Amino acid sequence: GHLFSADPQALGDKWLGDLKADSKVVVRGAVGSPVLAEAAPGDKFQFERMGYFCVDPDSAPGRPVLNRTVTLREASAIKKL
Repeated sequence: GHLFSADPQALGDKWLGDLKADSKVVVRGAVGSPVLAEAAPGDKFQFERMGYFCVDPDSAPGRPVLNRTVTLREASAIKKL
């Protein structure tokens, strides 16, 4: 789905209050490649069948924070469109 319930441009300064509740998902204890431990804010990665992610400035050593910037659609989902 979409990140907002309404058009964020129409909301003006109130766009932050319109974020969908399920837009933030925290996954703790996830396992990843060792290269993620050395990732710097702004570094970008593609996780297979998950999407593209960017390292957040809130990351800390041993506690990376990754923001999904683009989701990937499975072939079966595309056929339904």
